[in-house]
Amino acid sequence: MSATHLDPETPDAEPTAAPASPALSSASDGAAPASFVVNIPGIADADLEPEPLDPEQIISGDPVVTGKVLWESPDGKQIRGIWQITPGVVTDTEANELFVVVSGRATIAVEGGSVLEVGPGDACVLREGDRTQWTVHETLRKAYHISL
Repeated sequence: MSATHLDPETPDAEPTAAPASPALSSASDGAAPASFVVNIPGIADADLEPEPLDPEQIISGDPVVTGKVLWESPDGKQIRGIWQITPGVVTDTEANELFVVVSGRATIAVEGGSVLEVGPGDACVLREGDRTQWTVHETLRKAYHISL
């Protein structure tokens, strides 16, 4: 396996491969991407870009969404980044996503399913097509991986 990291001296740099550990190396048959680790210095205060919400998604409040894509696969089917939303209530239709909450708190109600309470350090998986309602109690920032 190889590890991936971002150079702390160049926070906007593309992830780079670190040397693979011989004990952890796997056959390079191309069947699956290598395992990785991403170090994102300053994730808690990284500058993010506006990602305006569709007004039809807003149920209450005046939530503002910002984000930054840190890596995208050449075929565009894998995306990793940082995403943030300020307090309010919004709806969404999800992609296949794994995320870890860096800061903030929210309640995510999955239509016909679970109600998820998320906060710092929580990892969450959302399935493609899940219709959700996000009640953001404190500005929420997450690091995510989406598979399209």
